[in-house]
Order: sequence, then C-alpha cells, then structure tokens
Amino acid sequence: MSVVIVGGNHCMERLYTDTCEKFGWKAKVYIKKKGELKRAIGTPDLLILFTNTVSHKMKESAVTEAKRCNAIIERSHCSSLRALQKILETHSKCQKGEKRYAARH
Repeated sequence: MSVVIVGGNHCMERLYTDTCEKFGWKAKVYIKKKGELKRAIGTPDLLILFTNTVSHKMKESAVTEAKRCNAIIERSHCSSLRALQKILETHSKCQKGEKRYAARH
C-alpha cells in the first residue's frame, strides 16, 4: 500500500516516512513543490493533504491527480505526527476489513 503526503513540516519529513513504514505503508512526502507534482505522485492508494502548510496551487494539483488515479483523499489541517498516525490507523484498519469508512473527497 502506498501513501503520498503533501504539505507538512520540513523538519518532520523523515518522521512522516518512518511512521508510514511502521503501519506498513510505502510513503512519498512532498513538503514543497518540486517541478511537476503530476509526474511525481504516481498512483497511490491514499493521499494525505496537510492543508495548513501547503499552497492552494499545490493542493489543487495533488487532488486532481489523486482523483485521476482513484486514490482516497484525506485532509488534515494539522500536520502533527499524531494527526498522521490517526489517519494511518483508520485506513490500515479499513484495508484489513475491520471497519468500513466513507472516503472524503
């Protein structure tokens, strides 16, 4: 399972990656826009947007690409490690079939 994280804090980039690995997710983290995000995202299962720390243009680009590849989009205003853990816990349980959820687009 793969996850793309857009936004967040630069100093926490490695923590985001390590946390995703603990939950069994392969992560790509984009704090700032580097070139075309369209090519970099690929086809993730889950897209996490930290909306407080990302530009509007980057957010729109990421959402458009996620919708194109039918990825689940999860938005969080807070870019803390705990917020990421909560999102990953929810979606890890859903992948195992423990509880159903509605994807928020």
